[in-house]
Amino acid sequence: MVTLVDKRIRAAVFRERLSAAMDQAGLSRSALARQTGVDRSTLSQLLIEGETRLPNAQLVADSAAVLGVSTDWLLGLTERPERPGDLIAASMRITAAERSAVDEQILSWHREANGYKIRHVPATLPDMLKTEAVLTWEYGKFLGKTPQQAIRATMDRLEWLRGGDSDYEIAVPRQEIDAFATGEGYYRGLGAADRAAQLEQLRRYCDDLYPSLRIFLFDSRRLFSAPVTVFGPLLACVYVGKFYLAFRGEERVRSISGHFDWLVRECEIDARETPAYLGHLLQAG
Repeated sequence: MVTLVDKRIRAAVFRERLSAAMDQAGLSRSALARQTGVDRSTLSQLLIEGETRLPNAQLVADSAAVLGVSTDWLLGLTERPERPGDLIAASMRITAAERSAVDEQILSWHREANGYKIRHVPATLPDMLKTEAVLTWEYGKFLGKTPQQAIRATMDRLEWLRGGDSDYEIAVPRQEIDAFATGEGYYRGLGAADRAAQLEQLRRYCDDLYPSLRIFLFDSRRLFSAPVTVFGPLLACVYVGKFYLAFRGEERVRSISGHFDWLVRECEIDARETPAYLGHLLQAG
């Protein structure tokens, strides 16, 4: 059912929002009148306290265009001042990705989300939990950053995690951990001693940092996830290789958070069981 709004209320909302938008834009009545092509007296009359007159559609549209807001917001039809195109741009962005532990964009998103729970599905093992030997092996041929830069950034992120301001949940395919333990696929060529040291470090972090850090293992034959990180309620980003798809719209962030929670609910190995599983892989190796 459509709810009709009294003209006096509509006029008051328009007057308040037009005045606020002018203040935000730093425009005087004369400047706005000049840019919208109306007489200053016409604009002044619309801003008189208690005035019930409403502008014509042309003036509303022109004022919204000059002030960078939506016509719906000026008329009280929405609480969001952004124009539709701006809302879409704000809710999703394509951001260049460096495929590096020292990616400044990722680091800035972590700082922004300080205090919120962060959910993460990594592309390989979580960078912030890798040993120096693994980082050196992995980034040795990377053209953008040196292994030393990756190691320093990893240590910074680990110290941030130890600070305890944010909980960190990580979901990893069990098959990824298995392939690492045996040196198969992506990890072919990484020495057995380095792999064992990495598994031991992961096991120790899972014990020492729990419950601030929780690592869940899911069966990739049953479930699938692209690499994704959810920074509390603020942002969700999907890693597609050369780019991140970054979403800030509330509905989209909630949907991707729900995807991560589904992975956790369906996980094969709970975070409390992960240290024991890693220990089993160490013994088997």
